Amino acid sequence: MITDTHTHLYSEQFDEDRDLMMQRAKDAGISRFFIPAIDSSYTERMLTLEQNYPNDVYLMMGLHPTSVKENYKEELQHVKEWIDKRNFYAIGEIGIDLYWDKSFLPQQQEAFRTQIQWAKEKKLPIVIHCREAFDEIFEVLETEKGNDLFGIFHCFTGTLEQAKKAISYNMKLGIGGVATFKNGKIDKFLNEIDLSHIVLETDAPYLAPTPYRGKRNESSYITNVIDKLVDIYGLSFEEISEITTQNSKEVFKI
Repeated sequence: MITDTHTHLYSEQFDEDRDLMMQRAKDAGISRFFIPAIDSSYTERMLTLEQNYPNDVYLMMGLHPTSVKENYKEELQHVKEWIDKRNFYAIGEIGIDLYWDKSFLPQQQEAFRTQIQWAKEKKLPIVIHCREAFDEIFEVLETEKGNDLFGIFHCFTGTLEQAKKAISYNMKLGIGGVATFKNGKIDKFLNEIDLSHIVLETDAPYLAPTPYRGKRNESSYITNVIDKLVDIYGLSFEEISEITTQNSKEVFKI
């Protein structure tokens, strides 16, 4: 059993062939798909996805940092209404992104902290988006740390030191296509991180692994990530799949 802990299967990029894409993933052995939220404009798509694949997909709810704009308080209210209304498996993806735009940093920090606190109230994991913002993310986590803070550092691309710091806050590292890139860097030290701290993800339709780099990513390509971890850890494909799925169950409680 393979788990994709982070895949945007509701993306418009799959509208032409979603059923085929899902079938390819299932044929490759993937049976659990965790779906991160972005903002209110995608909520209906997420709910439709869940209706169409009720035994396969597990929804998160949250406000993505690049969607933190002038109306962020309304967007946060949307998140709050939904998490009070029904069950989700995580608050995500949330965090800080300073790659595209630094002008909303204070609002991103506030949105991140607020959603962490909601996750604690609901006893849910968080799924962190971090881009050029490790220091800012760690600053918030430092003030929120505790047994009730846990989750996944999605698309981890930091250093060994940053990996250890993330793990110290009860975070698993989400490892995907970047681990297969020639300049991805994390493959150089992953063998120093115990596999118990790793979960698998694709971030489809983004960040396709080698040899699909630059093309649309899909969940079935997670097998290329597993192949890379087989090389790094010296374990079998089945062992990597089993251990990382077990790790995902620890996080999502399912």
